[in-house]
Amino acid sequence: MRDRIADFARAAGNYIPDATAASLIMLVVLAAIALALGDTVTTTVAAYYRGLWMLLPFSMQMTLILVLSGVVSATPVFRRAVCALATRPRSVTQLIALSVALTCALSYLYWGLGLALGPMIAVHFCRAAEDKGIRVDFPFLLATNFAACSVWQYGLSSSAALLMATPGHFLQATTGIMALGPTIWSLPSILFVILFPLALTALARFLMPRDAKQLSAFPSAGALVEPAEPLPRSVGPAAGFSDWTDHTKVFPLLLGSVLCVWLFHHFVTLESGLDLNSMITMLLLAAIMMQGSLAAFSSAMSRSVIACWPVLVLYQLYGGVAGVLQFTSVGTWFAGLFSDVATLLTFPLLTAIGGTLVAIFVPSSGGQWIIQGFVTVASAAELGISPQLGLLALGIGDQMGNLLAPFWIVMVAGIARIDFREIFGHCFIFALLWFVVGVGVFTFVR
Repeated sequence: MRDRIADFARAAGNYIPDATAASLIMLVVLAAIALALGDTVTTTVAAYYRGLWMLLPFSMQMTLILVLSGVVSATPVFRRAVCALATRPRSVTQLIALSVALTCALSYLYWGLGLALGPMIAVHFCRAAEDKGIRVDFPFLLATNFAACSVWQYGLSSSAALLMATPGHFLQATTGIMALGPTIWSLPSILFVILFPLALTALARFLMPRDAKQLSAFPSAGALVEPAEPLPRSVGPAAGFSDWTDHTKVFPLLLGSVLCVWLFHHFVTLESGLDLNSMITMLLLAAIMMQGSLAAFSSAMSRSVIACWPVLVLYQLYGGVAGVLQFTSVGTWFAGLFSDVATLLTFPLLTAIGGTLVAIFVPSSGGQWIIQGFVTVASAAELGISPQLGLLALGIGDQMGNLLAPFWIVMVAGIARIDFREIFGHCFIFALLWFVVGVGVFTFVR
């Protein structure tokens, strides 16, 4: 059975189009649905153009998170910590368990950390395993770590939960301010955050391919574990003030001080919460301080930016697809399709299914809640179900879509420098696990 599932996972990649082609296929399908629902050609085209550039700020934020996380992962401190942990496992089971636990912990703190650093953990762990003669399939472990990132949905950076806990949110007149206690800190959420990593570890151990593709089969990915070449110092007439500015610790300390002042103002003076901009600021602070000099920081940036090329244009193409979904009748049609037939027992299941379909086309979890939030809350109220349960159930579908959509898989594969189709089939299997465990928990635990 294990071999059959492994064959399926690898064969699935042969049927998945390139991420750019996938965005065009999605566009054609959604445009056809929009026209069938009565939207005009002009409305549909305008919706696509409106969405085409609506993710520009988000694209830059994601690019910075990926680049700066890569810079942090290239620092001696991070490398020593991960390498030390990578040498601990003495078996495949121990390696999977520790890798999943570490990625889950980072993702629970903030989704960007798990997404950006999870692939690097997989690379280092696979290198250490290969050195010790432990056969680990690198694409499989990479997909496992990507699945482990899913716990962010009920972690400290849960987009929908944080939005609903913020005064002035778009559903405040309907639901009021939702405290985090009944959402991400509720019993079902905490139970799920514990159960899913355990189930993922067990399933990953069972499905680990016997014919493992080890890290050495992927030279570009393997190069990520090699220490960076030491930076040469200028000699002769060029040496002097310019060389000093490149290598002194004064400027990193100066910039670090400025960033610390801003973070203090953001969190203490303004009493604001964690958001993308503050997260990027903390990553920038960590990257510049841990690299220790402007020269080291710039060198690490130039290497890290390689991983970001897939998202620079792809985000805009998916933004166009999301525009058709949001600014025509299609989004409401998808969201209401399942809510109309829901019952008390099937509400979590159908909400998760609807969330999955929308999430495949909408890369932003916060954006998805804006699309589906009103319908979810309204249908929950009609059934006598709390809006918090609707939010939690939708999170299952949201992440199910994230695990299936090329949008996010391309990003993870780009960080690890392999073709995303190498891991897609495995992600499909782990997405099913996420869905089954999540729907089960939020259906029967209240």
